[in-house]
Amino acid sequence: MLKLEESKGYNDTAVIGGLDRFLKLGASDIIAAVGGGDDGELLSVSYSSMSPSERQEWVRRCLARLESGEFPRPLLPSPPQRGEEEGLFPPLSMGEGQDGGALTSSPRAKSLPKRPIPPGLTLESPVDRLRGVDVKLSARLRRLGVSTIYDLLYLFPRHHNDFSKVARVSELAPGEERTIVATVWEARETTLGQQGKLKATEAVVSDETGNIRVIWFGQPYVARVLKPNSRVALSGRVEVYRGQVQLQSPEFEILDRQESLIHTGRLVPVYPLTEGLTPRRLRSIVWQALEQWAPWIEEFLPEDIRAKARLGLRLRKGLMTLPEAIMQAHYPDDLPSLELARKRLAFDEFFLLQMAVLMRRKSWQEAVQGVPVRADPKALESFLTSLPFSLTTAQERCIREVLADMKRGTPPMNRLLQGEVGSGKTVVALTALLAAATSGYQGSIMVPTEVLAEQHFTTVSRLLGSLAHPLQRENLITVYLDPAPRPISVGLITGSTRTSVKRELQRLASEGTLDILIGTHALIQEGVEMPRLALAVVDEQHRFGVMQRAALRQKGDVSPHVLVMSATPIPRTLALTLYGDLDISTIDQLPPGRQQVLTRYVPPERRGAAYGFVRKEVKSGRQAFVICPLIEESEAVEARAATEEYERLSTEVFPDLRLGLLHGRMGSRDKEEVMGRFRDGEIDILVSTAVVEVGIDVPNATVMLVEGAHRFGLSQLHQFRGRVGRGEHKSYCLLLSEYSTQEARERLSAVERIHDGFQLAEVDLSLRGPGDFFGTRQSGLPDLRVARLSDQDLLKVAREEAAELLRDDPGLQKPSHAPLAKEVSRFLGRVRDEVS
Repeated sequence: MLKLEESKGYNDTAVIGGLDRFLKLGASDIIAAVGGGDDGELLSVSYSSMSPSERQEWVRRCLARLESGEFPRPLLPSPPQRGEEEGLFPPLSMGEGQDGGALTSSPRAKSLPKRPIPPGLTLESPVDRLRGVDVKLSARLRRLGVSTIYDLLYLFPRHHNDFSKVARVSELAPGEERTIVATVWEARETTLGQQGKLKATEAVVSDETGNIRVIWFGQPYVARVLKPNSRVALSGRVEVYRGQVQLQSPEFEILDRQESLIHTGRLVPVYPLTEGLTPRRLRSIVWQALEQWAPWIEEFLPEDIRAKARLGLRLRKGLMTLPEAIMQAHYPDDLPSLELARKRLAFDEFFLLQMAVLMRRKSWQEAVQGVPVRADPKALESFLTSLPFSLTTAQERCIREVLADMKRGTPPMNRLLQGEVGSGKTVVALTALLAAATSGYQGSIMVPTEVLAEQHFTTVSRLLGSLAHPLQRENLITVYLDPAPRPISVGLITGSTRTSVKRELQRLASEGTLDILIGTHALIQEGVEMPRLALAVVDEQHRFGVMQRAALRQKGDVSPHVLVMSATPIPRTLALTLYGDLDISTIDQLPPGRQQVLTRYVPPERRGAAYGFVRKEVKSGRQAFVICPLIEESEAVEARAATEEYERLSTEVFPDLRLGLLHGRMGSRDKEEVMGRFRDGEIDILVSTAVVEVGIDVPNATVMLVEGAHRFGLSQLHQFRGRVGRGEHKSYCLLLSEYSTQEARERLSAVERIHDGFQLAEVDLSLRGPGDFFGTRQSGLPDLRVARLSDQDLLKVAREEAAELLRDDPGLQKPSHAPLAKEVSRFLGRVRDEVS
């Protein structure tokens, strides 16, 4: 400290509050150390009242006494050396070098002792059975999805703060996150702000290299916790205030207590929070659960699976045991241990998901009887040759795969047909539907919106229009398909269908004389009977989910073939995760002549030019979309944002144009009415949330302007872009974003550059890693808590091992598989809860 004062020119700034204040606080120790003598008068003078030359002489004399080694003990307490402390709390090592070493913290999970479990408690016991968790706190934990002790163990941190490196006070530099071990000289409650209303704790702490001011805003209670002369570990950000370095609101832990470090001095977990729950409180609760329960967690992965996974993933030490992985996921020894824990837990998630999917698929295949559909090749050839275009190679391949499934009969087809907008999925689906119809069976197409249902009916009518003697009436078209013995009829039922027409179509469907029926999910809800249903087509699969798909399969005495379609290109990794119970057909070619939508990133300063471009296109007779940014998964918030943007554009930017508004909080009829008016050209600019992503085809729309483009996934932006460029006019996609990070620019640049939806989906997956690929949570799939969709190696090995295990023990009946059967059952229960 005196050396620091010397280097600063004796200006009394080496110690916060001045040297006199320091001497006063520590006078008894210093007097005892000096022990009187000739230099006893050194302590009786005021350093602050001296002139610079007098201070220099005073410091010189003090240093001379110190360097003589005559003091019986040091002025300040030193950090304890190894072996000095007793009890459970581990020793502290300051180490050498710039970082000052690391705090040795809590023991590894594999060495945690198994404590006796209180009578009547299990991992499934309510979380309020833990010490200190009352009714109010358990209610807050439920908001985080935590009801049981098991849930608490699986409430994994969002990330960790690295407080593991211990620095000396003299090494602290502004802007760094650092940990120090120090002695408390003073801690007092204070008030801050002009009105003196903000209560805080101010403390002065020191080690052998100097002292530092610490401030905790809004936490006056800390002053009552920190006692003078106590040793603490402090972790936080180093700031500068009025020229002085200080720590602001750091995490702290008192080192005199016999307990493990959980708040500082290590990789410290940062958990999701809810109102009324502080990070410190939640960490303490989780730590209590880990100490008591982590050693008792049952290992459900068979040893041979863990061994083979080690080889498949090329892990040197193999997969961690489950108790150790749980512990290390919360309180890792180091970053490599954290990643190994994540790999083990991610493997568990993928393995359980694949077990559930494969078991569901197997039970469905064994339990149901399918319909063998042997298509008349001449009838299908008659249809395909009537088309005004040639099929792509990809379309031909997908048709072969679908017809082969239908011909097999049992098990029924359960196939995903994916291909981006304009790739020709409808032709593939219609070919399969005609195969069913010409074989004497019925088919249906189920879509999420009325507008999309009407578009399908229009498209099907157009594709069938070249066949002999088409007869069209309201919501019904009949065609002759040579050499089919009777005409083929196609009907449309939506919420807007007139009652008399709806009744007639329902009658024809129930009699088996209506061959193909198109509609919304009302097809499975409103008692529409199709006794000879052999093929059910579900469009925009990710808008439905497993429950609706199951309802379709339960129609009639035999289970129909199911073909689900998606215009969102899905990487194979994700497809295996989301649709592991489906076979996959991919249309990875666009028909020749499909125009590319020119895509450009627009910085904030060019917003006016973007609006001018939209106006120019509208004045030329075209139409435009304006998409409002995804704010959060709350339709209410997004609806308000869209409404405000609609008002602003209507009054300030385009007051002379016709604007429409579309968002998820609108009723179905209002949505359909707005989309219909836009399609009919009665609206120039449609202001919408992401609901426009699916279900509207307006060939006259040439501009897609996306606000806050960085908030959307790349595949979602590609879907928006697919809403324009459907007609003869050149089309454009403008991505407005005020976010200028490198990652945001890289993502938007990818949309500008890449027009292949599947390639873009792969980029999206690699850039975003974990998270929801579609932008809204997938129905029927539990949240991946640890696994990332980019963990392709983990998913591949997990799927292979799950399939092999089920071949050996399909019902998980072996005694050695009992823990796994229990965990799969728990996983399926979680899926059911989330779907409901």
